Amino acid sequence: MMNKVMISEVIDNLGISKFTFKIYFLIGLVLLFDGFDYMIVAYTMPQISGEWGLTLVQTGSLASWSLLGLMIGGLFAGIISDRIGRKNILIFSCLAYSILTFSIYFALNYETFAILRILVGFGLGACIPVSVTLVSEFAPTKNRGFFTSSIMAFYIMGWVVAGIVATYVVPVFGWRICYLVGALPALYVLILAFFLNESPHWLLSKGREKEAINVISIMEKTVKGEASDWKEGDLVAPPPPKSFGIKAIFSSEYRLATINLCVMYFMGSLVIYGITGWLPSLLVEKGYGLIKSYSFAILQNLFSIVGSLVTGYIADIIGRRKNVILGWTFTAIAVVLLGYATNQWQVVFCGVLVGITMNYGLSGMQPLLTEAYRTEFRNTGVACTQAFGRIGGFCGPVAAGFVQQMGLDFTGTLIFFAVPSLICSIVALLFVRETIGERIESVVNVKV
Repeated sequence: MMNKVMISEVIDNLGISKFTFKIYFLIGLVLLFDGFDYMIVAYTMPQISGEWGLTLVQTGSLASWSLLGLMIGGLFAGIISDRIGRKNILIFSCLAYSILTFSIYFALNYETFAILRILVGFGLGACIPVSVTLVSEFAPTKNRGFFTSSIMAFYIMGWVVAGIVATYVVPVFGWRICYLVGALPALYVLILAFFLNESPHWLLSKGREKEAINVISIMEKTVKGEASDWKEGDLVAPPPPKSFGIKAIFSSEYRLATINLCVMYFMGSLVIYGITGWLPSLLVEKGYGLIKSYSFAILQNLFSIVGSLVTGYIADIIGRRKNVILGWTFTAIAVVLLGYATNQWQVVFCGVLVGITMNYGLSGMQPLLTEAYRTEFRNTGVACTQAFGRIGGFCGPVAAGFVQQMGLDFTGTLIFFAVPSLICSIVALLFVRETIGERIESVVNVKV
């Protein structure tokens, strides 16, 4: 007779395997497509603004409308996925943002574009928290920080691909063709439907132990060539929580953790979306030309991938809290250095540094989000925190346009973003609880 075990124990015993990387890359490609469809706006802003005669604030808001959808879509997707499953919501979100991006090709004015980008944002926002949560529930405990953080590197890779496509497509075919390219991920949905597995943690939390055992058996066959003789009753789940959904993440056990994570994600998103949304246009205004400015932004995003890949590895060594503090402190320093860059090579070096550090900081927060909540409402917590962060992301590009209209130049605009970076570090220093080495099932009573 098999001893009762937790799902995390099974995953930890199997370690990193072909199955782990199958899930990782299947979800990663969804995020890559997601990143492309989000970031393509930043590379088409100058052309759209010129065609429709937009003000600076309107131009900045082109990158913000999708964030409004990201906020709403992510929040509702998190709540729903805790009820109907991670896989179903991920498939739906991928299909939604692809089809809606296609419709932007036909937009004739600013108002239509804004409405469509909000709708696209529903799909984009739904994808991100579900992806992070699903990866965390398949990763071994000692490597969970790496997989949960580094999955965001695919999202940044989507930004890079968007820049490359725009560089070659926009000057020849115009900005609209880029949105046709953004519709291609609709075909990828079929692959997800056939090859992506549902989280066994979620299945067990819903009393669907037989299905959870089936997923575990598939994992074992992939790694060892055969599965153990599992029977219903062999898997152990924590006792059911007192509450679920939004009520649970704002209960006495989780309230402070939720508030602190929301503040940090707000500030971090304000920085990253504000800088990435405006950088190509800021560099054009600084006199570097369209192609060179796009190349700088692409290079920054390319090196941003390094930040997302490295941060989780470091977090698994020094802890999540210290990692986040270091990430956002260095982001503040790098942003100031970029603001004072005076020549092309200084801009390149400091721009790369900003890309690495700010994505190191934001990606480094992903383990904190997934490890703060129970399986029954984990994605609700992750989605709620990220949705609040989207408000910061929405404000970032608009705020950058506003401070420029007030008279701040390139340097002043960049220094503006150093302040929220430091706020992230301070909140992490004072309030964040360390979660390194804790199994997913151990997250029951979290106090900050």
